Amino acid sequence: MQVFVTGATGFVGSAVVQELLAAGHTVLGLARSDQAAATLARMGATVARGDLADAAGLADAARRCDGVIHTAFIHDFSQFEASCATDVRVIEAIGAALAGTDKPLVVTSGIALIDSPLITEDLAAVVGAHSIPRAASEVATLALAQQGVRASLVRLPPSVHGEGDHGFVPRLIDIARERGESAYIKAGENRWPGVHRRDAARLFRLALEAGKAGARYHAVHDAGVPARTLAELIGKHLALPVVSKSREEAAAHFGWLGFFFGRDCPASSEWTRAQLGWTPRECGLAADLDQAHYYAPRPPALAG
Repeated sequence: MQVFVTGATGFVGSAVVQELLAAGHTVLGLARSDQAAATLARMGATVARGDLADAAGLADAARRCDGVIHTAFIHDFSQFEASCATDVRVIEAIGAALAGTDKPLVVTSGIALIDSPLITEDLAAVVGAHSIPRAASEVATLALAQQGVRASLVRLPPSVHGEGDHGFVPRLIDIARERGESAYIKAGENRWPGVHRRDAARLFRLALEAGKAGARYHAVHDAGVPARTLAELIGKHLALPVVSKSREEAAAHFGWLGFFFGRDCPASSEWTRAQLGWTPRECGLAADLDQAHYYAPRPPALAG
């Protein structure tokens, strides 16, 4: 298949591109900078120049391909609602280009959108006054299944880990360095699911190849690692004290990350594994966080 991949040089998207190429597919990758375009060319992908604001260009690229994997997202949490609105527009533009073709469209979503004692694939994200704004992306994606698009979701856990990670866990490490202590909230019993980026990439490929219209797939290896365990590993590697923070103290200590780090969102991928034959092969979150690469200086993330 010729696959259009947005976010193709991102932490998850680049692993998806590598996975697709290794499986014999060809890739048209979205790049908004010369550096990203050069990176994609070195990987063996064809380059589509553009960005998420160019709905017409995204639709044209999707129309030229046999399927689409959408991993791009504007990770500006100071403008989170605007980023989510852009994501919906992108999904709708690509969906309109694929309408009536039964081509696959696999869209990235998040486990933490759902509030449940155990987050399973059958639970739907709901758009409402108290929902996380990105829930609208799930609704927009699944609506396309009624328009002749084989649209499905891959929900990622709060931590997609591995070398090159520049997400939530590295930010926790940075905060610990800045504050001189590694913290968790209250008893630290709230749980974070996790998955290695290469395992997530394989699930995206499987969803593209064999996923069902309207399905939600969970890229979950660890059902839920206690936040205190993560804080203790960070404290061990940085030789810092490990402390508890109240909810009120957490807002000042963690900033915007406190909301996410305080979530309890254990999740299952049992149905996903049965449907697509997906089994994680890489190390789990705690084992990865216990490795030296997480504590080395990090290069800046590549602009896509």
